[in-house]
Amino acid sequence: MSSDDQHFLDLLSTIPNDVKKYSLDIADSIDRHVESVASALRETIASSTWIPQAAKPTPPPPIRKLPPLPVGYYAHVQDWVLNNKAWTAAIVAFVGTGGFLIYRRSKSYGRKRRARRASNGARRDVVVVAGSPNEPITRSLSLDLERRGFIVYVVVSTIEEEQIIHSESRVDIRPLNVDIIDPISSQNAVESFNRILLSPQHAFPGASPHNLNLAGVIIIPDMIYPSGPIETIAPDLWSDALNVKVLGTIAITQAFLRTICEFKARLLILTPSIIPSLAPPFHGVESSIVAALEGFTSSLSAELGTMGIDVCQFKLGTFDCGGVGGKHHLQANHATRADVLSWPASVRAAYAKNYFAQSGAVGTRGCIGGNGSNIKGSPLRELHNSVFDALTQTQPQRVWRVGNGSLVYDMVGKWVPAGVIGWMLGIKRVSRDALEELPDASVDWEKV
Repeated sequence: MSSDDQHFLDLLSTIPNDVKKYSLDIADSIDRHVESVASALRETIASSTWIPQAAKPTPPPPIRKLPPLPVGYYAHVQDWVLNNKAWTAAIVAFVGTGGFLIYRRSKSYGRKRRARRASNGARRDVVVVAGSPNEPITRSLSLDLERRGFIVYVVVSTIEEEQIIHSESRVDIRPLNVDIIDPISSQNAVESFNRILLSPQHAFPGASPHNLNLAGVIIIPDMIYPSGPIETIAPDLWSDALNVKVLGTIAITQAFLRTICEFKARLLILTPSIIPSLAPPFHGVESSIVAALEGFTSSLSAELGTMGIDVCQFKLGTFDCGGVGGKHHLQANHATRADVLSWPASVRAAYAKNYFAQSGAVGTRGCIGGNGSNIKGSPLRELHNSVFDALTQTQPQRVWRVGNGSLVYDMVGKWVPAGVIGWMLGIKRVSRDALEELPDASVDWEKV
């Protein structure tokens, strides 16, 4: 068989397939056309009015609609999110920020903080705490730093304060007698302390010697301030407060400044922040002194920053100091009444009601030391962790806000008008008629 014959046979074999395909296409086209014509006839007959109803074809059954499925909680939330995108973004930002802060705080609390040790395992980092041993914060910080592995020297100026340090019965909490009133004596005491730091130390007989390192100096000015109208605070009280809190801080800083620069140590200054942030009436002494200390700290930080020495300011809120709070608050209430009764009659008529109202509002909102306050102060552990971090971090922050209300009241004092702050503290205007009724007001306060 030739190749032409084979090609002809192949061509014949494809004809049945093509015929079948074209036949099916023609049949489908005819079916669609017939169905279209039938549908058009049914619609025409059903819509005609001259054909009897019985002759009309029956309409198709209505399409049965199924009831909607119940919407779940997730679908409701999804719909609300799509319809309230702005609120959703705000909630996500608030929850995310709060969760991050809680996570960071829990992680910070869980992290172990221990001072560095010498190669032979002995303690080598030294911290100087300059504050009254009678202050709860001074005592608490000293004990915590000693537990974390520091050698703590507490600055004392009297035999009674030295006995308080010895009563702690801690080998690594030691008194450092520095009398800032006598410059020569304080200079000799600091030089003796400097020689201790530079001389080799032996942890036990036969141990390899090691040198001590000054990690930082913590200055805690006295945080008890007189309160009352400015015209009732005698000049000697102003002088005592400025000498003890401002000049005392400057003197103790100057005494240790050369040692701080030699060891590249940190300088930490702790001051209250709530009352100075709000600047309420009857607290002129505290507001003035803290402002002076902040100015001194800022200038000192700029000076020492050129030598790579960090100065950290701690703005303290309220702290839970344990069982001493209730007694202190009770004594403060009695002292407030005694102070008011000691004022002249004209001063009582002008200031007494607002003074008592503000004292109650400040105590209720936890603005003073957490004593007798309805708002619980922060645990002292928060202050301990922050102080340790400021002493050991490579680049510590310059301002630390620690304690309940330290950040919130700082923002309130900066952004809220003074009139609103006064209203929050219960301050009211005194009418001229009330000032003229001096005899009656004097009798009322004497009854109190």
